[in-house]
Amino acid sequence: MKQISQSVTDPAFVQNPYAFYDRARALGPIVHWDAYGMPCAFSHAAVNQILRDRRFGREEPEELRSPVAARLAPFYAVEAHSMLELEPPRHTRLRGLVLRAFTSRRIAALGPEIEALSHQLVDGLPQEFDLLPAFAQKLPVIIIARLLGVPEEMSDDLLRWSNAMVRMYTPGRTAEAETAAVAATESFVAFLRSYVEARRSQPADDLITHLIAAEEDGERLTTDELISTCILLLNAGHEATVHSLGIAVKTLLETGTDPEWLAPDRVEDTVEECLRYDPPLHMFQRIAYEDVEVMGHSFRRGDRVACLLGAANRDPEAWEAPHVFDPARPRKTNLAFGSGLHFCVGAPLARLELQLALPVLFARLPGLRLAAPPQFADIFHFHGLEALHLTRD
Repeated sequence: MKQISQSVTDPAFVQNPYAFYDRARALGPIVHWDAYGMPCAFSHAAVNQILRDRRFGREEPEELRSPVAARLAPFYAVEAHSMLELEPPRHTRLRGLVLRAFTSRRIAALGPEIEALSHQLVDGLPQEFDLLPAFAQKLPVIIIARLLGVPEEMSDDLLRWSNAMVRMYTPGRTAEAETAAVAATESFVAFLRSYVEARRSQPADDLITHLIAAEEDGERLTTDELISTCILLLNAGHEATVHSLGIAVKTLLETGTDPEWLAPDRVEDTVEECLRYDPPLHMFQRIAYEDVEVMGHSFRRGDRVACLLGAANRDPEAWEAPHVFDPARPRKTNLAFGSGLHFCVGAPLARLELQLALPVLFARLPGLRLAAPPQFADIFHFHGLEALHLTRD
């Protein structure tokens, strides 16, 4: 297997990882990346195959697990019940129960609220503003709060806890970041535990109540599973949507895309192209559960492999002119939300938020344009902007 070197904190990489992805993909579908010390899949075919192959998974085999440091125990106690980190049969049971509450009908019913909130947030925008704190961060966290049924005034706390917790997934995390993540986890869990107990005695028409009531083959979510699920829905849903909104607006402005592409009959195509062109999450890792060969590379049980979603979405073998933003291109499934068993359960909500928020922004803010060159934040394997300074006529 060929090897390649690239620091994930190199400024050029942070601002444009796609040049590196092209170099890596040219060496083969699976290449050893020194920054992660493991094989990495860069081609669309390799990423899609590994994500769908049940000989790979997220949950580390028990005999290979390292002890968790005592000071990090609260964070990993939540992870232990997260369906993102589990495999069947626990994953099957948890996902099935969640989908009984997180239905397509319930998500679609949020449409009017998403649109109304988008207008409300635009009403408060000044002449010049940073889209991220003024709009992109507020919209998804408020919608998630409403969906769960927690007080909307808690949204700032939810946002702060979420931001602290997801820093645990960035490479080279500091001891300070770990301490902040544990503190956020403890606060988040304490709040949700009291809220879940209140909902057990006083049900309401919200997701927490429906998660409590969800039952399959006589089984229900435990309180710990319910808390981990709520945290996952907030952290994963919020982080991805904030980045997706910011990057989509940046892309539409930089490419001079005609606002007609946000019309009701075209906006779905435009959103899918935004997600393909510059997705909010660029890497997911998998662990081999048995000795297996993929595209010429042999994995042993316990070996890790990184799947580069961003690279897969720009593979010229899968997409014609992949570095061109073209909402008119024939639509086909991209890997922005993963693939296979762990396909993002919140993808329909994220797509709906983009499909409704983007048209409101561009319709309500004529002459919307960049007020400063956008800069991406150093947060790989997430992919999002530090700020998006805009001005309007």
